[in-house]
Amino acid sequence: MVSTTAEVRPWTPGDRPPGPSALAGGGPLLWSVRPWGLRPPGPSGQSGQSGQPMSPDGLDVLDEEERRRVAAFRRPEDRVMYAASHTALRVLLGGVLEVPPARVTLVRLPCPGCGALHGRPAVAGPAGDRVHFSLSHTEGLALVALAARPVGVDVERLPSARTATEAASALHPLEQAELAALAVADRPAAFARCWTRKEAYLKGTGEGLSGEALGGAHLGTGPSPAAQPAGWTLADVEVPTGFVAACAVAVAVAR
Repeated sequence: MVSTTAEVRPWTPGDRPPGPSALAGGGPLLWSVRPWGLRPPGPSGQSGQSGQPMSPDGLDVLDEEERRRVAAFRRPEDRVMYAASHTALRVLLGGVLEVPPARVTLVRLPCPGCGALHGRPAVAGPAGDRVHFSLSHTEGLALVALAARPVGVDVERLPSARTATEAASALHPLEQAELAALAVADRPAAFARCWTRKEAYLKGTGEGLSGEALGGAHLGTGPSPAAQPAGWTLADVEVPTGFVAACAVAVAVAR
């Protein structure tokens, strides 16, 4: 079960990945990832734009689509964060699955709404039934969650008061009222708590963000979730100052 005191392990290249028994307790297990000096290859393919050598756990473990997305980012810091977080995800999954990180095959599950293959990302094949994951990254920080059941995680930077006020219209009416009752200075943190809870839950279900989904459940803006979605355990996660995060994991089904 997740709690606000759940251990969030920092991950850096060279860390020993978890073994196949890591999820015996169900999970979730959480790791934080910071940009760690990885740079996409320059014109020579040998070094990054800063002239620093790439990490040995760098782009070589990413698949073709991931490398394409790295190259598509305009800002170097976005490229670095994406590459670092996806490398960490592959290394962690590889440890649990006992396969090299580059051989971890990821797919998209059917969307619960329309059935198209743009739902929750998953490990391909039978292993995807026993090892679930979620990845979220924002500027300067990423979170990776692994669990034996469907899981969703989200991390965001604290928004400005203006952004929090303007985006509040997408939330549940009760959440909008909660935010409106707060002093302007208190709204960014309250909004971010609510938003990350919703996104973590909707990533876990595979629904993804939509106007209907965002406004459909009252999860609250307070210090702890106002409710638990049916079949899920939801909680905030402790992250460094300036960030807010949440994690949702499916409740184990009795056998």
